[in-house]
Amino acid sequence: MKQNALKLLIKQAVREAIQEELKDILLEAVKSPKQTVVEHIQPLPQKTVEGPSMSSNEKRAAYQNILGDMQAQFTSQNVPQPFNPQGAMPGSDLPSGEVNMDQIMGLMNNK
Repeated sequence: MKQNALKLLIKQAVREAIQEELKDILLEAVKSPKQTVVEHIQPLPQKTVEGPSMSSNEKRAAYQNILGDMQAQFTSQNVPQPFNPQGAMPGSDLPSGEVNMDQIMGLMNNK
């Protein structure tokens, strides 16, 4: 018998053996009873940090102490004003004003 013919016989025999074993393994996996996994999650105990308890008056005094003199400096002048760009910026030649929602919907419905 030639060497090439022997190699072909061995390859074919190995393929057949592997295919039979794979069939058996797959059938066993499919037919085996399914196990359902049930998880029991237990919440971790919450750790509370015990600190000095303060009454509402003490808390208010502590916040006033933190703010200090800053509180007197805050006025309605500190509220941010609407952005109004000045100078030659792109779009600065557009007229000022509001865009109506009907105009926006009209633009969207045209497409």
